[in-house]
Amino acid sequence: MTARTIMVQGTASSVGKSLLVTALCRIFARRGLKVAPFKAQNMALNSAVTPDGAEIGRAQFVQAEAAGAVPRAEMNPILLKPEAISSSQVVVLGRPIGSMHYRDYHHHKLELRDVVGQALDRLRAEHDLLVIEGAGSPAEVNLKDRDLVNMWLAERAEAPVVLVTDIERGGALAALVGTLELLEPHERARVGALVVNKFRGDPGLFEGGVRFLEERTGVRVAGVIPHLGDTGIASEDSLDLRPARSSPGGVPVAVVRLPRLSNFDELEPLQREPGLQVRFCEHPDALKDAALVILPGTKRTATDLEWLRKTGLAQAIVARARHGGPVLGICGGYQMLGRVVRDPHGVESPHAEMPGLGLLPVVTTFAREKETAPVTLRLEEGLPLLQTAGGREATGYEIHCGRVEVDPGTARFGEVIARRGQPAREPDGAVSGPVAGTLVHGLFEDDRVREALVRALGAAPGAARGRDPYDTLADHFAAALDLAHLARLAGV
Repeated sequence: MTARTIMVQGTASSVGKSLLVTALCRIFARRGLKVAPFKAQNMALNSAVTPDGAEIGRAQFVQAEAAGAVPRAEMNPILLKPEAISSSQVVVLGRPIGSMHYRDYHHHKLELRDVVGQALDRLRAEHDLLVIEGAGSPAEVNLKDRDLVNMWLAERAEAPVVLVTDIERGGALAALVGTLELLEPHERARVGALVVNKFRGDPGLFEGGVRFLEERTGVRVAGVIPHLGDTGIASEDSLDLRPARSSPGGVPVAVVRLPRLSNFDELEPLQREPGLQVRFCEHPDALKDAALVILPGTKRTATDLEWLRKTGLAQAIVARARHGGPVLGICGGYQMLGRVVRDPHGVESPHAEMPGLGLLPVVTTFAREKETAPVTLRLEEGLPLLQTAGGREATGYEIHCGRVEVDPGTARFGEVIARRGQPAREPDGAVSGPVAGTLVHGLFEDDRVREALVRALGAAPGAARGRDPYDTLADHFAAALDLAHLARLAGV
C-alpha cells in the first residue's frame, strides 16, 4: 500500500490550515478510507502525548482523532517548542534532542529531511490517504533553500496542493494571487485548488472574487468557507487564545497568562461553560474578584516565576492564598507554587535555583530527560473545589522535566493508577489549605471533573457535549467545499 496524498498550504500562519486538514481527515475517513494526518514540522506550545508516550503537536493529535487513527510520532516528526524569542526546544520523533537557536536550527534542516521523508514513507505504507499540512507560507523565498514543510514536502510526497487564505484578515485576493506569483512554475503547477476561509455573511457576495481568482490564476476555487466560530476542538497555540466566551455575569476564573504559557487548550472546556467567565490575566488587579486562580503549564518555569514577581502577580497570588482564596497549579504552575525550583543542568533556564511561591511543601528539580506519558489519575477526596469528584478516575497526560519531591505527610492531589496503558500506583500533586497542584494535564476535559468544579464555584454546569465535534466540523466544511474536485486531485 502506498497512500495517495493531498496537501493544505496557506498564504500565512493561522489562516485555518489545521482545521481544514482536520475536516478533510474526517470527511475522507467517513468514506471508508484509512486516513492519517502529517505535518513535517510544527511550532507550538500546545502539544499532546501519544499512547506510547511520544510528544507531538496538539493539531496533529486532533487530526488523528478526526481520522480515526492512533496518534503517533510519525504524524509530526519535528515539533519546535519556543523557549525564548530566538530559540526552541527541538522534539524529533516524539523525543527532545535539545534546544537550538533558530539560526542553528535552520542549518540543521537539510539533515532533518531524511527524518521527515522516512516518517512520511512509513505512514504512506500503512494508509490509503495522507492529508498533509504545510506551515506558514510557501512563498517565504528567504527560507525556501531549506524548506521542510511546504513545496519541498509536496514534491517529496507527490501531493497536489490546496492553497487556503483567511478573508477575515483582509487582502485575501492579494494573498492568494501574490503567493502564486512568488512560486516557481513547477511549484505553482502543484496548486490545484484555492480555498477562502472564515467568510462572514452571504458567500454569494463573493462571486465576483471567485471569478477574478479563477480568471487571474487559472486555479479552481474549491470553496468559500463560512465563519464557524468556536469549533469545540482543541486549539493549536497562543495565536488562538480567545477572550472569555461567557457573559459578564459568569463566575470569574482567572488564568495567569504566563509568557511561555503551554497546553492552554486544556482550559478551553472551562471557557465553554456558560456559567463561568474565564479570563487570561497579566496584571494583579485581574485576580481580585476571581473565585479561582489557575497557574497553568509553562515551557520556562523559572523564567516565568521571575516574571510573576516583576509583575506583582506572585505577591497577589500569595496574598490571595493566605486569605483562603483557591489557587490551582497545573504542571509548571504546580512547580511554581512550591518552595524552590532547581535547574542544575540548565534544562529550561540559566537559573540554577529559583525560590517558588512557598504555598506548597514541594521542591522541583529539573532533569535532562522529559517525562511524557498518557495517564489515568484517581482524584483524592476533599480537594479544594473538587470535593464531589473525589475518587473519580480521569484520563490526562504528563509533559515535564521537573521531578517533584513532596514533604512526607502532605495531602496529595491524586494517584496515577495507569501510565501508558499499564497499571501504576504513583502519588501525584499536593494540597495545602485552598492551594492545590497536579502534574497531570487535561483533567477538565472530563465532564464529571469539570461539573464538580463548576458547581463548587456556584454556577450551573452547561449541557454535556452532544454531537461529535469532528462530525460537526466535517459537515460545515463539506457543505462549502467542492469535494468532487478535491477527491480527483487526491486520486481517491
